[in-house]
Amino acid sequence: MRKLYARIPNLSKLFPTFFFSLADEHGGVTCSYGGEQSLVTVFAKRINSESQLYQDPQGAVRPSHRRGLRTFIAEKMNIQILPEHKLSSVAPLKQCDVEKKEVELILVKDQNGVQYTSSSIISTPGNRVGLPGASPESDRETWGKKIDFLLSVIGFAVDLANVWRFPYLCYKNGGGAFLIPYTLFLVIAGMPLFYMELALGQYNREGAATVWKICPIFKGVGYTVIVIALYVGFYYNVIIAWSLHYLFSSMTRELPWLRCHNAWNSANCTDPEHINGSVLGNGTYAKYKITPAAEYYERGVLHLHESKGIQDLGLPRWELTLCLVVVVFILYFSLWKGVKSSGKVVYITATMPYIVLFVLLIRGITLPGSMDGIKAYLNIDFNRLNNLEVWIDAATQIFYSLGAGFGVLIAFSSYNKFNNNCYRDALLTSTVNCVTSFFSGFAIFSVLGYMAQKHNVRVQDVATEGAGLVFIIYPEAIATLPGSTFWAIVFFIMLLTLGIDSSMGGMEAVITGLTDDFKILKRNRKLFTFATAFGTFLVALFCITNGGIYVLTLLDKYAAGTAILFGVLIEAIGVAWFYGVDRFSEDIERMMGFKPGLYWRLCWKFVSPAFLLFVVIASTLTSGGLKYDDYTFPYWANILGWGVAMSSMLFVPFYAIYKFFSVPGTLKEKIAYCITPEHEHHLVANGNVRQFTLRHWLAI
Repeated sequence: MRKLYARIPNLSKLFPTFFFSLADEHGGVTCSYGGEQSLVTVFAKRINSESQLYQDPQGAVRPSHRRGLRTFIAEKMNIQILPEHKLSSVAPLKQCDVEKKEVELILVKDQNGVQYTSSSIISTPGNRVGLPGASPESDRETWGKKIDFLLSVIGFAVDLANVWRFPYLCYKNGGGAFLIPYTLFLVIAGMPLFYMELALGQYNREGAATVWKICPIFKGVGYTVIVIALYVGFYYNVIIAWSLHYLFSSMTRELPWLRCHNAWNSANCTDPEHINGSVLGNGTYAKYKITPAAEYYERGVLHLHESKGIQDLGLPRWELTLCLVVVVFILYFSLWKGVKSSGKVVYITATMPYIVLFVLLIRGITLPGSMDGIKAYLNIDFNRLNNLEVWIDAATQIFYSLGAGFGVLIAFSSYNKFNNNCYRDALLTSTVNCVTSFFSGFAIFSVLGYMAQKHNVRVQDVATEGAGLVFIIYPEAIATLPGSTFWAIVFFIMLLTLGIDSSMGGMEAVITGLTDDFKILKRNRKLFTFATAFGTFLVALFCITNGGIYVLTLLDKYAAGTAILFGVLIEAIGVAWFYGVDRFSEDIERMMGFKPGLYWRLCWKFVSPAFLLFVVIASTLTSGGLKYDDYTFPYWANILGWGVAMSSMLFVPFYAIYKFFSVPGTLKEKIAYCITPEHEHHLVANGNVRQFTLRHWLAI
């Protein structure tokens, strides 16, 4: 059994191989020299006091006080002590930066089997001991309060998709019946992945890249998710800028998308009061592009009519550029001081959407026709469950909704206190996220029911998802209400706050992941934060040109589509199989005092990887050519999109190849170094590689 050794210089003069050893199971002390075990009355006592030891039946020296000798010596020497079965991971056995101590031992007496000793501990200036490869736990900042962390995670997970995607998916896929596969995937895959990432970040106290010291060959996965988070920031900030533009435009007596005859309207613009079922024919109101609200979005904000396609972008629109500048500055000043600053911003950005959703729901259910919309939302059609597409939608929605795989959860939890109960946090925040999605459907469909009655059409004719819902249909409904200016301002404030904290999470994943890997960036965090924010601004300019919506659509499909699914699949395999579910469970036990149950371990080992593999295959098979409404992207645009996706995914094989050729040794030793945690590399030379045993792969 491995023990944690600390050399005692005074005794080493007499016995060159004498080591001070802390026994694992019982808290006693034994000393070894010459390869044999021998009872020695070794004891580091409290200051200005003596303490009793006794010899137990196993021959180890025991302290008489309750805390145990190991705990006491650790406190005296400022050393963090781990038992053998919990030395399985790297952190937080970080470079403890502890002074090397000389222990002077004096045997006082031995009477009736009870031994009395005294000792003194002498500091040796200039010498430091500790495990290599990590920074002191005290050097890493932590959240000011627990609520800061919870609100940050909830704020990241609860984003625009909770409002503009889930309600429509639920309605389209059988209403209440859709909740069956959605809840199933939440329990067997969503929550386990969420829990895994929180625990992984909290235990190792590292970002998405450096956390892979637990299995160095998988570090490329960290770079993959960091790059994906950066790509998402390129276009997600643009959607926030749209919300800000609408917010400013709402500050008028009459909302600009209420009527035609504005400078941006076409000659075909039709007043909504003249549109009914007979006018639509076989079409749907949601697809009707000549309403004032639809033309304001596509012609007044995007200026899409001035572009012929993705090959004809034009220049950035100055109104959207100013809005984008404001968004980037908000992000920068929210993140420049780390979690100390971002943890306070989320008090507003994470709570405001709930207040607004509740207010909109109350207003919505008072509208005529609102109950028809809610009934359509909850209408249960179990026959839809026979359709594979419903299960694919449920699986992809639960994955993207929780936000696993973007490196954000790892980054956020790395700033937690070591003994924080991340298990409870995972259950709480993932549940809040999914309940929010379901709750938002009532606020959305109550208004859609009102719209359907107003135009004498079915709910399915006005129901839609994405930008069309929040920038066309909902604003149009708001414009017809008394006090429309107030309701518009409230609604777009909600969209703004939903987007800001999610974008903050993505940018924090990039900053934390790279600053933990490159210390020069950590020393210059404010400058690096500015560089990251400014870089996303420059690329985002392509998305606010006349044809910018085409660039945004391309990035949305390829930057965080199959690539993020691939990244999380490799991450789950790396943690559960190569590092080992048993060791990962022991890490969690060390943090929280209890081991994850068999259910969680089985999910991590088998269910979650299988779920992710299913989603990856389904996503690939159902992926068609790139389209935006009636516009079909050229072939080269699809090739470009796959190039964007591959640019992040290729970090996984490329880094694995680099790591393999950069470590020394034979072929077997190279493999061992690549898959063994960095703090166990000294075992490779002895041939003691855990992953080369069958027990490792069968352990649960």
